Amino acid sequence: MGGAVAEPGIRLAVVAVALVVLGAAVSAAGRLGHAGGIVRAALRAAVQLAAVSALIAVVLTRLGTAAAFVALMLAVAVVTSARRSRAGRSGAWVGLALAGGAMPVLILVLASGVVPLRGVSVVPIGGIVIGGAMTATTLAARRALDAVADRHGEVEAAMAVGLTDRDARREVARPAAADALLPALDQTRTVGLVTLPGAFVGMLLGGATAVQAGSVQLLVLVALLAAQAIAVVGCAELVAAGRLRRP
Repeated sequence: MGGAVAEPGIRLAVVAVALVVLGAAVSAAGRLGHAGGIVRAALRAAVQLAAVSALIAVVLTRLGTAAAFVALMLAVAVVTSARRSRAGRSGAWVGLALAGGAMPVLILVLASGVVPLRGVSVVPIGGIVIGGAMTATTLAARRALDAVADRHGEVEAAMAVGLTDRDARREVARPAAADALLPALDQTRTVGLVTLPGAFVGMLLGGATAVQAGSVQLLVLVALLAAQAIAVVGCAELVAAGRLRRP
């Protein structure tokens, strides 16, 4: 298996550093404003993965510790998405949309018995679904809030012809928030043709058959679509209701 995956060592570290420098340099040259963010994100990823690698063996041994780890992932995802939405104190409502998307899907998948109730299964599927819901929630919240702010005149016009505040904001926020589903839709549509996602590759490297890996990857993809769809609708409704708003 050593030839199938990247082995830790000096060569990997050098290439990783080079990629971070390349990304930061291009961001700086293109004036994207994320050069420092790329470096900080890479450093955080290295530290966090080192810590998780040390803890994961203990976490996976028991269902209770695995569930606690999933709860921690959800809490971190909520904090991250709330901050990225730039909604100030109302960003706490982002947690409702995120959890509302991720938790029903995880409960259905785990309660059905499709994924065994073991730490080695619960943690990966929980991380994938929560991470996907976090990304969709952040994008949906930001786009919906931007749309309501930028198209305030349209909201006022809709109210002038008889729509309620909520309905007027919904007409603007919902189409903008819906764009957050595009990455998941594209990934699902092109799986096997353009992309080979991590769950599929990971199972193959772990010794599973191609059919087993494909079945699990299909489950992951449709779970992500369901979680993200719920989260996006939740964000749009929260913006429409005025619960999630810019300071």
